[in-house]
Amino acid sequence: MKRKILITGAALCTALFLFSGVMLCREYLDQKQSAEAFESVAALVVSTPAPVTTPDAPDEEESAPAPTTTAYEKYAEVYEQNSDFVGWISIPGTKIDYPVMQTKDEPNFYLKHSFEKSYSDYGVPYAQENCDIDLSDNTVIYGHHMNNGSMFSDLCKYADAAFYREHKTITFDTLGGYGEYEVVAAFKTVAYSTEGFRYYDFVNAESEAAFAEYIAKCKELALYDTGVSAEYGDKLITLSTCEYTRTNGRMVIVAKKR
Repeated sequence: MKRKILITGAALCTALFLFSGVMLCREYLDQKQSAEAFESVAALVVSTPAPVTTPDAPDEEESAPAPTTTAYEKYAEVYEQNSDFVGWISIPGTKIDYPVMQTKDEPNFYLKHSFEKSYSDYGVPYAQENCDIDLSDNTVIYGHHMNNGSMFSDLCKYADAAFYREHKTITFDTLGGYGEYEVVAAFKTVAYSTEGFRYYDFVNAESEAAFAEYIAKCKELALYDTGVSAEYGDKLITLSTCEYTRTNGRMVIVAKKR
């Protein structure tokens, strides 16, 4: 009987070991495929041409202006690959440098799908379905907080004021134009709870007072003072990712367009 129990226990341990190995292998492959896929997408982005200089030109002379590339031209090949593409989000000095997707008829589709629309635990950053990317007062963008530091994980570093001081600017380009945003507030809250701030409900201000109320609440929850505020008429983006110190915790960064 004892021998039978030992054999059963050994079999269970072996099964658990194999299962863990399979899951780790799957996670590694998903991570590798996700990274390679984003590299391929990034390669489609047209680089802005550098200014042209002539060899004989004196140093003090101004270099010739670079040819202009519109935002649409810069990201046209990305859009051609997937028409759900609506913009590109990046924060210099972080790992955040990704396409942003939107599926108005299928909310949260890119929570668990890759740029190629296949299943992926990493997903792709995506805009809330009721946001009009170039017209809404506030565009809410979601991204995963992955354990390997990819996707929107670096947003949680904004809990540190020193990190904020080194990363004050967020770039969010759309097919309609280029955009630089300055951080208004960084705060933590909880989702799906009456105790949390429903920041995701604010897309278009019904009035100047409603806009001011949203900004005031963001400032009230802010982990530190950025010295930056926003007024009715300003264009906002709100970036959101999971924050694991609380159940359904969220780290949120609100920024306004310069």
